[in-house]
Amino acid sequence: MKTLLIAPALAMLLAASIPSLASAEKWVVYPGGDGQGKGNIVLISGDEEYRSEESFPMLGKILSQRHGFNCTVLFSQNEDGEINPDNQENIPGMHLIDKAELLILGLRFRELPDKDMKHFVDYVEAGKPIIGTRTSTHAFNYSRNKTSPFAKYSFNNREWKGGFGQQVLGDTWISHHGHHKRESTRGVVNAPNKDHPILNGVDDVWGPTDVYGVRNLTKEATILLHGQVLAGMSPSDPPVDNKKNNPMMPVLWTKDYQTNSGKTSKIVCTTMGSSTDLQSEGLRRAIVNSAYWTLGIKVPAKANVDVVGQYKPTPYGFGSYTKGVKPSDHEL
Repeated sequence: MKTLLIAPALAMLLAASIPSLASAEKWVVYPGGDGQGKGNIVLISGDEEYRSEESFPMLGKILSQRHGFNCTVLFSQNEDGEINPDNQENIPGMHLIDKAELLILGLRFRELPDKDMKHFVDYVEAGKPIIGTRTSTHAFNYSRNKTSPFAKYSFNNREWKGGFGQQVLGDTWISHHGHHKRESTRGVVNAPNKDHPILNGVDDVWGPTDVYGVRNLTKEATILLHGQVLAGMSPSDPPVDNKKNNPMMPVLWTKDYQTNSGKTSKIVCTTMGSSTDLQSEGLRRAIVNSAYWTLGIKVPAKANVDVVGQYKPTPYGFGSYTKGVKPSDHEL
């Protein structure tokens, strides 16, 4: 009789747990390990071209296992839970932003439902820090729902000029400054700011993506790296000998964002950041350092940015993402 009573109870317990397990599998959580980094970081991936769905789990593992931060990675995906960066309207877990102390973004042209986008906008207006990478300068594009209360976040908005990218991160999408897939980028330290903590241990930055055009960055921004356009796709290639390097475009900067309520948030933005760019130890260290700096924690002299496990990123490009991957595939 006891067995007969326990079995239904166990069945009910398992049934009750299934929805929570199904939800948890739509994002991945890396609990903080040993390290001086404290706080909840949410990394939001969602771009069609530069494979943030691969690089953000890698960064989340480094930040959690090497530095102690609690990290959650969100993904653009289909309703069945398969990661699909081409799906611009579905990033499960946006409510988890509510408990974040830092957001790291790898977004491009997202158009999220208002109920999800509200979590993001509330975070921005709370004056909390943000790190934006590569296409996050054009993170949003409300082309379907132009009446959304969040349509002003679009990269090409005219009323809130340049939308989220220009207003919060520092600039919106303008152009490829270097020749796409033919001219790579060398990060050059901006000498007046060489002692900034974000540059601790950052002595070699190179990536196969090209330099973006940056035209609207406020004079109050602190430029940490300029992007030297190289004549080829190898780190040993020489700089191009033309006006593209005179002057060089900023590729890593910090700035403040003043919210409507008068709060000030720390912003770090880099126009580098493809999955292949992040094979650069120097670039990974700049992002890890940025997490410490934006959260007001002393930046290590040379942060450990060794990859946890394996990291073999897919070359960037439209339609090149790996099919059939689910968030649970990125678990530790």
